[in-house]
Amino acid sequence: MIRVKSEEEISYLRESCAIVRDCLKFVGERICAGMTTKEVDTLVYDFIKASGAEPSCLGYCGYPASACVSVNEVVVHGIPGDRVLREGDIVSVDLCAYKNGFHGDGARTFCIGEAPEEKKKLVRVTEECFFRGIDGLKAGTPLYDIGYRVQKHAEENGFSVIRAYTGHGIGREMHEDPAVPNYGRRGTGVRLRANTVLCIEPMIAEGSYRVRVLDDGWTAVMEDGKCAAHYENTVVVREDGVEILTL
Repeated sequence: MIRVKSEEEISYLRESCAIVRDCLKFVGERICAGMTTKEVDTLVYDFIKASGAEPSCLGYCGYPASACVSVNEVVVHGIPGDRVLREGDIVSVDLCAYKNGFHGDGARTFCIGEAPEEKKKLVRVTEECFFRGIDGLKAGTPLYDIGYRVQKHAEENGFSVIRAYTGHGIGREMHEDPAVPNYGRRGTGVRLRANTVLCIEPMIAEGSYRVRVLDDGWTAVMEDGKCAAHYENTVVVREDGVEILTL
């Protein structure tokens, strides 16, 4: 069931999402070659706690960290550890903050130093896919129009769209209905109501869209070993457009 939010609930979401926004900016200004993914996770944990919130990911279904830190061929759910970031890597940082009973969620993919042109293009197109996905989005828009626009832009640029993972609703729970795939047929799916809150998160790959999960039960890697990127914001569907809470 899709839970439409009240304006009071959205005000709480706005506060959690502001922490996510600021934390992603904070990490982006500090992430660099030579850091471990665990050190990135520590930045996230310390920032969220200092903001008076809790890291939603920590302990979620047994997840052992405050952020998902996914390097190169890891598309999502990379568990932070002793992997060292190197010049030319791309790294997605996906994090959630919980405050006043509501979650905020967002992700960015960062280039470490001077990344190769193809990696920079992948990161750029993945971000563009988000904005294509929300183009024209408002109350009454069919849900799968979002994925249609994401998929079209990704494939026009020679990339593929991950099928195994989707965006989602958010609110009192970190993951709520509906699932928001990054592919789809235009004009199909439930028509979204005003004050529906969604996490729209293109996950785009250089090669095939096929993934496999490592033995840790979390880390999702590209089967072909090529790179993937991830970009996510929490948005509110409004009568005449969208409000992006994590920008």
